[in-house]
Amino acid sequence: MNFFKYILIILFFFFSSISISSEKNINLELKIFKNLRCLICQGQSIYDSQSDFAESMKLVVRQKLELGMSENEIYSFLEDQYGEWILYDPKFNNKTYFLWILPFLMFLFGALLILRKLGVFKK
Repeated sequence: MNFFKYILIILFFFFSSISISSEKNINLELKIFKNLRCLICQGQSIYDSQSDFAESMKLVVRQKLELGMSENEIYSFLEDQYGEWILYDPKFNNKTYFLWILPFLMFLFGALLILRKLGVFKK
């Protein structure tokens, strides 16, 4: 009787660990889906899009996760295949530095305009 009790305990922990790992995998899958741009819709992520391209990209991501690839490895693979534009969160490099710095420049320019209107800077 004790033997069956041990088997049940082992099976319980085995299936609960599978459930936890699959939940982590689903969360990672959704995160990746939301960070990849649909090249057909262009304004939507593959998570939001129902196009054939988005559905095939979802399958590719699932296959890569099943092969044990990390999130960054999947992004690198897809970036090599489709270019940097497929990522919603582009990397900071020579091509994108203006994209990353532009919000700060706009904020600075707006603050200077407001300070000038308030009379902080005398003519």
